[in-house]
Amino acid sequence: MSAIYNKFYINGEWIPPAGRPTLDVINPALEESFATISLGNADDVDAAAKAARAAFPAWSQSSIEERLEVLQKIIGGMQGRTAELATAISNEMGAPMNLATKAQVGSGIGHFASVMGVLSNYQFEDVRGTSRVVREPIGVCGFITPWNWPLNQIACKVAPAIAAGCTMVLKPSEVAPINAYILAEIMADSGLPAGVFNLLNGDGAGVGSAISAHPEFDMISFTGSTRAGKEVAIAAAETIKRVTQELGGKSANIILDDVEDFSAAVTAGARACFNNSGQSCNSPTRMLVPRARMAEAAGAARTVAEKTIVGSPLDESSRMGPVVNDLQFNKIQELIEKGIAEGAELVAGGPGRPEGLDKGYYVRPTVFANVNNDMTIAREEIFGPVLSIIPYDDDDDAIRIANDTDYGLSGYVSGEQAHAQTIAKRMRTGMVHINGAGGDFSAPFGGYKKSGNGREWGVEGFEEFLETKSIIGYDAA
Repeated sequence: MSAIYNKFYINGEWIPPAGRPTLDVINPALEESFATISLGNADDVDAAAKAARAAFPAWSQSSIEERLEVLQKIIGGMQGRTAELATAISNEMGAPMNLATKAQVGSGIGHFASVMGVLSNYQFEDVRGTSRVVREPIGVCGFITPWNWPLNQIACKVAPAIAAGCTMVLKPSEVAPINAYILAEIMADSGLPAGVFNLLNGDGAGVGSAISAHPEFDMISFTGSTRAGKEVAIAAAETIKRVTQELGGKSANIILDDVEDFSAAVTAGARACFNNSGQSCNSPTRMLVPRARMAEAAGAARTVAEKTIVGSPLDESSRMGPVVNDLQFNKIQELIEKGIAEGAELVAGGPGRPEGLDKGYYVRPTVFANVNNDMTIAREEIFGPVLSIIPYDDDDDAIRIANDTDYGLSGYVSGEQAHAQTIAKRMRTGMVHINGAGGDFSAPFGGYKKSGNGREWGVEGFEEFLETKSIIGYDAA
């Protein structure tokens, strides 16, 4: 029997939506509904936006100590409900329970903790000559978040907004909304004043567009596809609000010839590509290797694909669950077929479900070798467990190929440290990981070109929620 989530959290209360349409939330491993949500409309957005606006004057003047206390209570609430949050995320988007618990929920908690550190040390004012430069909360924020790292993406918007003194309205993805519902319950118990945080469910057409265009919002923070990001920016332009976007990616992973262990670097890169079923915007989906070592790279990546256990998220041995829904499954299948048709060398995986899985949106971990950077699989964001291995001739050729993309979210380099550092500085991306370095919540996250604008995480992510005021003559004698 499906659980029913038929109310929105607005102005500190759980209230029924303005309309009555509902949507089934599908478990991608079972292809069955496990929950039902209500879908909001423009009237719900208006109510939530006005609640956030009414709460802003008081919350914007709250003390740092008050904000830190609330953030700490939220962390405690998330820690106490980790198992429940992980189960929701696994049911929503198919993440294996180990990944859902440690990475998905863990990253959400990590962002709140990181923001507490930023807030504790941040200087909101500084003196320049006779002027005082003051950083103030930007105002009412609208958040539109995705399904692939649902709690992570919510946390890296909500946490700094609370810390900065902003108020907000959150629309999580209608594909993965239950974790956000649980978070709203945690918010309700955190001591956060009514109206500071508001939650409503809905789709892009009914709620996302209304948030983007609503005049009460001073800022929109959107994470999702590049296509949808353009629509958000266009809708927001009429009211000249700040828009920050974290969009798609097609990240290059350059394996240099002087890497200490070539096979290990390829193995790590392939595993990273398949992590979260390939459903990460910063996934290293284009592996660039020296032309002479293509066969070696293909063999190592094939081994990873063949050893990756794909199965039920509830099975402790599973390392890869299904992709999120039938639309994603079909898109990935089409692109795999496109890679074969365009002449890429299929060395592992391919079309169809893995052997023994006839239900659920499971995709075979797939590796293509001898890929040309002009092929569709090297240009489009597949958002599935598909690795394209591309040969290069020298450093300049590797940089040319890596930067020859519409995207610029992340990049990866493995090689002798000084050499890798030199290559990293030449990559036109918002982030570069050297020699397998993992994520760093204190470092800004975001991209160049069609991967978006603005930054999340760290001090830079916090400052996205601040306006700058110059008070000239404030410190005059």
